[in-house]
Amino acid sequence: MKYIDYKEHRQHGTFHFPIAYYRENPRTPRYLMQYHWHPEYEIIRIISGTFQLTVNNSPVLCRENDIIFLSDGFLHGGVPHNCFYDGIIFDFPFLLKDNHACAKTIQDIVDHKYIIRTRISDYSPHVLPIVTDMCAALASRQTGYEFLVQGYLYQLLGVILAERLYDENSDTVASSARLNSMKAVLALISESYADSLTLDRLAAAAGMNPKYFCRYFHNMTGRTPIDYLNYYRIECACEMLATRSITVKEAAFSCGYNDESYFIKTFHKYKGVTPKQYMTAQFQSLRTPV
Repeated sequence: MKYIDYKEHRQHGTFHFPIAYYRENPRTPRYLMQYHWHPEYEIIRIISGTFQLTVNNSPVLCRENDIIFLSDGFLHGGVPHNCFYDGIIFDFPFLLKDNHACAKTIQDIVDHKYIIRTRISDYSPHVLPIVTDMCAALASRQTGYEFLVQGYLYQLLGVILAERLYDENSDTVASSARLNSMKAVLALISESYADSLTLDRLAAAAGMNPKYFCRYFHNMTGRTPIDYLNYYRIECACEMLATRSITVKEAAFSCGYNDESYFIKTFHKYKGVTPKQYMTAQFQSLRTPV
């Protein structure tokens, strides 16, 4: 399975403990966050640098010590700049299990009656230390860390509710429909990026005419549909070159490029290096401690 998937299907954590933790830096394969969504919730902690994030249709410039909270189904992605950041992805309904005291409130959040604010660190000084401790527990994986992590999640939820770090859901049916249309396009790109995808086909997946679709897609992602398709293909090629024993020509064909020279030119446009230079840099990073 690709690292890059507009709707992530991979399991986060384990069946009995569906909470996953990751740390990203400029050397890690998943450093650049592709525009995607998943059914789990996510918390991002910015350790250093900046991160130009887009959540649904809203840009969010994240800086050191910012804590970002992403509800399930939110389209998100962006470009980090010299950034180190932590991510926690978790199954919110998992917290419902055998907890009758908190079940109703958590269910209201799951049902989107309340939408937790995106950059919650802006509204409370209590958020950052809780998330920092949660990340430390997940990174250490010491005996009993599962209890600590669930405790921190409940503590964070308590702060969110006590300090009203949420808004009542005011999404219109129209805006939800547009986001669902965008998800359909992203799913098509994810599943068929190696095929010949035309603007008309992408617009049809969104249920829009091509002209309106181009404008809407650009507002959401900052790129035209075809530019984003090529960008996505090159990111998939990077994942292949970094994790598989594969030639440049094979990567090109696997990502929808029949002309190796054009692939190399396009790769350089988006990454600033040739595929071979990228492979060399990845090999050297594996040999050098982070």
